[in-house]
Amino acid sequence: MKAMVVREFGPPSVMKLEEVPTPEPGPGQVLLKVHAVSVNRTLDTKVRAGKYARPVKLPLVLGVDPSGVIAKLGPGVTDRKVGDRVTVALRVSGGDNSGADAIRLMGVHAWGGYAEYVCATAANTTIIPDGVDFPTATVVTRHAPTALHLLADHAKVKPGEWVLVMGAAGGLGSAGVQVAKHLGARVIAAAGGDDRVKVGLDLGADAGVNYRKQDLTIESLRITEGQGINVVFENVGDPELFPKAFAALTRRGRLVTAGGHAGGIVPLDVNKLYLNQITVMGVTGERPESARLTLEMAAAGKFKALIDRVLPLSQAPLAHELVEARGGLGKVILDPTQL
Repeated sequence: MKAMVVREFGPPSVMKLEEVPTPEPGPGQVLLKVHAVSVNRTLDTKVRAGKYARPVKLPLVLGVDPSGVIAKLGPGVTDRKVGDRVTVALRVSGGDNSGADAIRLMGVHAWGGYAEYVCATAANTTIIPDGVDFPTATVVTRHAPTALHLLADHAKVKPGEWVLVMGAAGGLGSAGVQVAKHLGARVIAAAGGDDRVKVGLDLGADAGVNYRKQDLTIESLRITEGQGINVVFENVGDPELFPKAFAALTRRGRLVTAGGHAGGIVPLDVNKLYLNQITVMGVTGERPESARLTLEMAAAGKFKALIDRVLPLSQAPLAHELVEARGGLGKVILDPTQL
């Protein structure tokens, strides 16, 4: 099979399209013919550049969120069949919500989906509903379950509460807007450009703030008529914006975060933290059933996946350049059925 292999850390050009052996599924595994896999800043471009926070061994095939068609079953697999259309959860093992260590991720610690075929644990696959294409399924499974986990399970968003979504046009941010609305919240879409704010509004947000042109705290308090924000959905980690969002929180407000694309080192007003009994939570992962629930939302037209473009597998270096330039709106997808 063909795969984009990384044999040394460096710029996008270190990824090379190679002929490698097609893997054989082991016990409890399936062999997936990959039809779509997304390009992510942290779990693809930083891993390729050698800047990921955890050790990575080379050679490696990137790609944490492939979707496709099951081509072969490994021993012991009974709840999947050849021909099933599925997505794959990125966690291979470890790091569950009970606090287990040794998180292993597909495309980081095991070969991933930048390939014509990949082996995946059958229990980590989710059937794609009819009417949902592979790029959409990949984007939904990558971000929507995490957004649901942060907002429903940890922030415990209630109907009518105000949720401020940072980076509302990004992969996780756009999922946060839609999940918050699904939970009955009133949503403020905050982003760094008028076009990006519009994306959040088009996805159902009740109001928007361009935090590069407007004061985020002042605008949030104005929109909420002085009430303040109940929940901040943060995945930017900008040292100027984080304290602005934090300052907009009302008493007993909650801030949940699963990202730090702007650096992640931010100031924190500890006085406001304890005087107003605010909770700050860093969370990753999702519930096992969340992928199924969010794919069903997509099938019912209740969740929109933002996709910038779909490229052939051989154009993975270009895809990384596009993602690192941060110029597009929506995810960049690779299609390994196109070489």
